[in-house]
Amino acid sequence: MKNLKSGEFLVKETCSTNVFIPEEYNEEQLMIAQTIKDFIETEVYPIADELDKGDRELMAQTVRKAGELGLMGIAIPEEYGGFEQSFVTQMLAAENIGAGYSFSVAFMASTGIGTLPIMYYGNEEQRQKYVTKLASGEFIGAYCLTEPNAGSDANSGKTNAILSEDGKHYILNGQKMWITNAGFANTHVVFAKIAKDRVLSAFIVEHDMEGVVIGQDEHKMGIKGSSTAQIYYNDVKVPVENLIGRGGMGFRIALSILHMGRIKLGANVIGASKKSTSDSIKYANERKQFGVLISTFGAIKHKIAEQAIRTFALESSIYRVSSDIDDMMTELKASGMDKGLASVDAISHYAVEAALLKVYGSEVLDFVVDEAVQIHGGMGYSAEMNTDKSYRDSRINRIFEGTNEINRLLLVETAIKRGMKGDFDMKGVAENLYQKMDNCRENKIEGESFFDQKLRYIRNFKKAALILIHSVSEKFGKSMLQEQEVINNISDIMIQIYTAESLALRIKKLADNNLKQNLDIYKDMLAVFVFDAAGIVSKNEMDAVYSMEEGEMADKMYKAMKDLACIEGVNVKDARRRVADYLLEENDYKL
Repeated sequence: MKNLKSGEFLVKETCSTNVFIPEEYNEEQLMIAQTIKDFIETEVYPIADELDKGDRELMAQTVRKAGELGLMGIAIPEEYGGFEQSFVTQMLAAENIGAGYSFSVAFMASTGIGTLPIMYYGNEEQRQKYVTKLASGEFIGAYCLTEPNAGSDANSGKTNAILSEDGKHYILNGQKMWITNAGFANTHVVFAKIAKDRVLSAFIVEHDMEGVVIGQDEHKMGIKGSSTAQIYYNDVKVPVENLIGRGGMGFRIALSILHMGRIKLGANVIGASKKSTSDSIKYANERKQFGVLISTFGAIKHKIAEQAIRTFALESSIYRVSSDIDDMMTELKASGMDKGLASVDAISHYAVEAALLKVYGSEVLDFVVDEAVQIHGGMGYSAEMNTDKSYRDSRINRIFEGTNEINRLLLVETAIKRGMKGDFDMKGVAENLYQKMDNCRENKIEGESFFDQKLRYIRNFKKAALILIHSVSEKFGKSMLQEQEVINNISDIMIQIYTAESLALRIKKLADNNLKQNLDIYKDMLAVFVFDAAGIVSKNEMDAVYSMEEGEMADKMYKAMKDLACIEGVNVKDARRRVADYLLEENDYKL
C-alpha cells in the first residue's frame, strides 16, 4: 500500500506495518543521536547559564563547535560538505538538539531556515559559495522575513530592492525584526520586493556588506541565549547573483521553508519534553513531603504519566510523517527532480501534518514544562533549577513558525483544499457520511482485539470530523474560514485523530513484532490517550454543532456526534499509576 497523501488520514486507514517507529532506528541513526546528546551534555549544559546572559560570541563559538563535529551538515548533500542523511535522521537530530535550551534555537535557525532556502532554491554557485560554509559551521545563517507592522502577513512587508543603473546590484532598503542569530550570523536570507512587485523575492546578504546595521538584542521572556535583534538595510548593494531563484519566488520560498520549520519544531520539542519529564521524575524520586517521597503521591504520578504519554504520542506522530516525507523524496528524485527541490516539495506536500504537529508539539511541551514546575513546587519557580529555563524557553514555540491560531486554521483549510482538488476523495466521503449520520457509527464486533477496538474508536472520530467539515463547507461556503471558532473545533479533532492513530499504530507494531517486553505499559498509555481524546473530540463536536445549527438539525447532529465520540470506560487512574511507577522505577524517561 502506498503512503497516504497529506490530510488523507481523515478518509483512509494506515496499516501498522507501513509506519516507521523510533524503535526501528538503525545503528548510524543511533550513533548520530548519541553524538548530539554527548555534545549537549559536555558543551552546552555546562555553559547554559552563561549563554542565557546573552553572550553573542559564546553562542557563536558553541554553534561553530557543533559544525566542526559535522552536526550542521546532516541535511546537506555530500557535494556541499554535508552527510545527506534521511529526513527521519534529520528529525532525530532536531529532537536531540531540542534538549539544548536556547542553543537549540540558534542551531536550528542556522541549519534550517538560515541554510535550506539557499540549498533548496539556490543555484550551484550559491550552494558552493555559501552552503558549504554553512554546513561546516564556518558561517552561521539567519532568516530575515518578519517586519514591523507586518506580523503574520509576510507579503505585506515594505523592504525594497531596486536594480542599480549598471544592472550589477540590487539596492536593498528596509528593516527586519525578531531575527534569530542576528548578532552573529554571517549570512542573511532576506525577503524583499523588487521595485514595484507585489510579491517577495529572496536575497543572500552578507553581514559585513556596507549598510547592514545590527540592532541590540531584545530582552526576551525566554531563549535568552539566542541573539534576537532588528536588522536595518540602508542602501545595501547586493550583487545580482545573490538573488535566490528568480524574482518573485520569495513568497513561495518563505512558505516552503515555513512548512519545514513547523515540522522540525515538532521534532525539536520532543527533546525538550523528554528532558523536562526526566527532570520531573528525578526530582519526585528525591523530594520528601510529610515524611515520604512525593513520587508516592497519586497526584504526582498522574502528572508524570501525562507528561510521558503526550510526549510519546507526539514522537509517534512525528516519525510517522517523517518517514512518509522520506518516501516521497525518494519518489521525486527517482522521477528526475533536483534533490533540493525534491526535498522541499516532499516537505511542503505534508503541510497539513506539519501544521498539526507544530500546534500539538508546542502545546505538549507547554503542558510538560508547566507540570514540571508544579512537581518541583517552590523550587520550580527558582532560577536555580532547570525548570525555570525550560518553562520560559517553551512559550515561544506557540508563536514561532506561524502562531498556533494561524496553524489551526491552516491545517483545516489545507486538508479541505487537498480533498476538494482531488488529491483524495474527501468531498464524496464526507457527503455520504453527512447523509447517513444517523447510522454511520462502527460498533463493537465479536472477537475484537484491544488494538482493533482503539482503531475503531479513531475511525468514528474521523467520521465526526468529516461530517463537521461537510456541514461547515455547505453552510458557510467560501466564507467558512471566517468561522474561526468552528474551524478551531475541527482542527482540534483532527489533531486528536492523527496523534491517537499514530500512537495506536506504533504500539500495535511493537506488539506484532515483540519489540517491547513491558508491552502492557504501552497499552496503558494508548488506553488513556484514546479515552482522553474521546473527551476532547466530544467537547469540540458539541461546540461546533451548536455554533452552526439550530432546532431539529442541531438535535440530529448532536445525537450523531455523541454516538461517534462514545467509547467504553477506562480505569485511567490505575493505568496512569502503572505508567508512572515504571518511569519512577527507571528514574528517567525510558520509553
